[in-house]
Amino acid sequence: MHQASVGVFTHFLNSLSDLLDLAAAHAAKRRIDPAVLLNMRLYPNMYNLIRQVGEANRHAVLACALLAGIDPSVFPEADPDIAELKARIATVKDFMASIPSSQIDGTEEKEVVFTFRNGVTRQFTGQSLLLSFSVPQFFFHITTAYDILRHCGVELAKKDFLGKPDQAVRRT
Repeated sequence: MHQASVGVFTHFLNSLSDLLDLAAAHAAKRRIDPAVLLNMRLYPNMYNLIRQVGEANRHAVLACALLAGIDPSVFPEADPDIAELKARIATVKDFMASIPSSQIDGTEEKEVVFTFRNGVTRQFTGQSLLLSFSVPQFFFHITTAYDILRHCGVELAKKDFLGKPDQAVRRT
């Protein structure tokens, strides 16, 4: 459970941070205000890039916190710039790294309650939370962030989404 949560989230948050570096370089090279990229969305009723990154962070944090039985990290509501988004990703990775694997491993049958932003709750087992909700939500937002950047002309390829193989977290 630890490797399927912290390991997967950490690897792809590293990739997301790298995507933001490529976005910043693209904006600088083309003399585009980075805020244009950050506020871009694929469709009017979809979240912008800032929110896509925020939701990926949120699902990683909440899943790990619920599994470990600890309070999650909380971020301010203010709209961040690229550097702040990267700092938030680093904070999420630090938060997850601080959780001993023993606190998450063995939580497959643990009863957890996920609270949505609107206050509605949904009960899961640890395994169902992770595999049928949090990981898919996380990847939806990471993929959409990637797609927004591709749509804006940032030169990305699948390897940028997948990240470097050496970024994978090894179980200790």
